[in-house]
This record gives sequence, C-alpha cells and structure tokens, in this order.
Amino acid sequence: MADSLILEVADLEHDVLTGIYSEETGKPQPLRITIQAKMKIADRYEPDTPLEASKNYMDLKAAATTALPEGVHFKLIESLADYICETLFVQDARIEAITIKIVKLAIAEGNEKIGITMTRERG
Repeated sequence: MADSLILEVADLEHDVLTGIYSEETGKPQPLRITIQAKMKIADRYEPDTPLEASKNYMDLKAAATTALPEGVHFKLIESLADYICETLFVQDARIEAITIKIVKLAIAEGNEKIGITMTRERG
C-alpha cells in the first residue's frame, strides 16, 4: 500500500447561491461542505519540517467561502464543487486529487444528507 497524505476541512457550513432553492427564494442556500485534498507526500516529516512543506488548511476553507465569486448563482452544486477544485489545483501543484462532499441543509428533513460527493484528479 502506498503512503498518502490527505488534508481535510470537514463540515464547513456556508451559504451559497445554488440550485432550485436559490432560484426560487433568491437567497443563498445553506450547505455543509467537506474538502479532502490528496497531496504529494514527503519521504518524512521531521519535527522541524517548515510549514511550507504542506498546504495551509485555511486555503481549503477559503476555496469554499471567501474565494467564491460574489453574486454568482451556481445552478448545480456540481459546478460549485468544480469551482472549488479548480481554485485549489491552481493554488498548489502538490495537490493530486480533491474530493468534495456537499450536503444541502435547507432541503434535508431529519438527519438525512442530500447532496453530492465529487472527486477530481489533476489532469
């Protein structure tokens, strides 16, 4: 089994203009977003390995929040996932693949999770 390194930001809640909900209400839809970025792994990480040897977790969070274009309606949540992937791929060549899970909170009843999981590999 090959070594791997996956950075993750899980269960980030953010409102985004997307889907029928936003189309019908004109309001952003509350989403729960999890991002996993598969990184090229170093041979070893020593205690004094500098921070630059890995990706900043806050970059993952920003790609799903502050890096989103203001006022853009992502009709499909798949297009939102693609936008987040592209943002992260452009930022860091060490990212090999990204998996994004998006749950639509506004349309869920009870504990169900309605949404998508998308994985994109660097092409």
